[in-house]
Amino acid sequence: MADTLRRLSNSETCKLLQDKLEDWYKDYHINSCDQNLNICCELLELNSKIQGQLFTILNFTAREGGQYAGVETLKSRFLPWLGTCFSNSSCADSSFSLLQESLERDKRMRDLSSSQEKELHRLESQLASTRVELNSVRQDLLEAQMELEETKTKSATTLLATEDEILQLRADLRTAHDKMELRKLESEDDYQRQVRLLKDEISILSAEKSILHGRLSRSRSPSPIRHISRSTSPFTRSESPTAAQLTNASRHSRLISRFNDVYANDRLDAQNLLRRYIEDLEMVQRIIFIATVESFHAAKMAFRQFKLRVRKSLSPSHMGPESLEDAVIDYIVRNLDLYDVQSSVNEVISAMNVNPKISFPAEVDFILISGFIREVCRVAFAMQTLEAPLDIAFAVDGELFSETKYRRTYDSELTAPLVFYHVWPSLMENDIVAVKGEAVTKRGALWSPRRSRSRSCSPLRSRSVSPGRTLASRSRSPSPRRSGTPSKLNDSLDLQLSMLST
Repeated sequence: MADTLRRLSNSETCKLLQDKLEDWYKDYHINSCDQNLNICCELLELNSKIQGQLFTILNFTAREGGQYAGVETLKSRFLPWLGTCFSNSSCADSSFSLLQESLERDKRMRDLSSSQEKELHRLESQLASTRVELNSVRQDLLEAQMELEETKTKSATTLLATEDEILQLRADLRTAHDKMELRKLESEDDYQRQVRLLKDEISILSAEKSILHGRLSRSRSPSPIRHISRSTSPFTRSESPTAAQLTNASRHSRLISRFNDVYANDRLDAQNLLRRYIEDLEMVQRIIFIATVESFHAAKMAFRQFKLRVRKSLSPSHMGPESLEDAVIDYIVRNLDLYDVQSSVNEVISAMNVNPKISFPAEVDFILISGFIREVCRVAFAMQTLEAPLDIAFAVDGELFSETKYRRTYDSELTAPLVFYHVWPSLMENDIVAVKGEAVTKRGALWSPRRSRSRSCSPLRSRSVSPGRTLASRSRSPSPRRSGTPSKLNDSLDLQLSMLST
């Protein structure tokens, strides 16, 4: 029995139980619920081992005293203690339930604190992003104010023109008028067509004059057929168009003709030039199509800016029967050579350099087709001066093919419903097709595999896909009929010029 007691006193179980109790006390609020329960179970197991050894020593001690030794001690201390333990089992259960509730409450508090921390972090990130947006808006506002001040300065400088500058502008206006007259005589076909139209109009006017003389003679003499309606006359006189309308109609016909000439001649020249460096015909045609689209975009932007500057310059001194808008358009038409076409060409080349659809060899640049881009920009800029501006239709690869807007190329699949890529844009006037474009149709255009094209890193180059070649067919709209003699047209033009110069 002494050996058993000595082993119990020297055992590490009691020390381990004490150490685990102290560690559990320190880490209770840090551990999770499962960890605390595992530690408690371990402590109960250690405690049960110690209690088993103590009950063994109690048994041996009771036997050493004889049959009736230790009975009073067991009655007075051990048996009441056992009764108290059994009677307080409900209290132990309630203590365990309270402990469990406390653990659950601690877990909920930890979850709530973690959710609050997450919400706080989210609000802080939103606040930071809002501050960044606010700083960006402030920066944009400052830039807008600086641009406004710069515009005011430029406007004030423009309004401070001297008398010599006004005289120089008048001289430039006369020079522009002379140049416009020279340009009218440049095209032999247009000149002959105008002569034929004038002859036809003169013959019609002569016939109307003879009819009017006949009516006048009949009205002076009594006639039984006075009640006949004027509508029975073979000629019905309509209102004669003004000189401005004649100019607009003539420019409309000439610009459509120039657009067709660019398609039939300049486009093929640019295509042959690109074929020296690019073997893929599809890529070449895509480059030309994208260059045409970007040229129209750049020309329209330049026209808006140019029109705004002209309106600001003419509004202080504008006088006359015509509106300010008509005077602005008339000035632009007479001074088309003031258009900075090189700036638009640079913008087009810059836009093509970052276009992801087209590519170009590293040893050359898109400046190679700058002549074609310059001609398209000039035509597009002049088209904006018409009463109903001409513009190209919106086009996207994979769209439904329209017979009213495009023609199919010779290598297209005639039964394919979708456009594989565009070769030439269609020209629109008030959502009506004026000149058809050209496109390549192919089945499965949306699912065709894109060939990845990479080239050497060059800051002035882009990546793209090239269009396919199409047959060139030109459609020329008939020139509008002019009314009035050439002398009357020249007199009206001189009158408009004198009004604009004053």
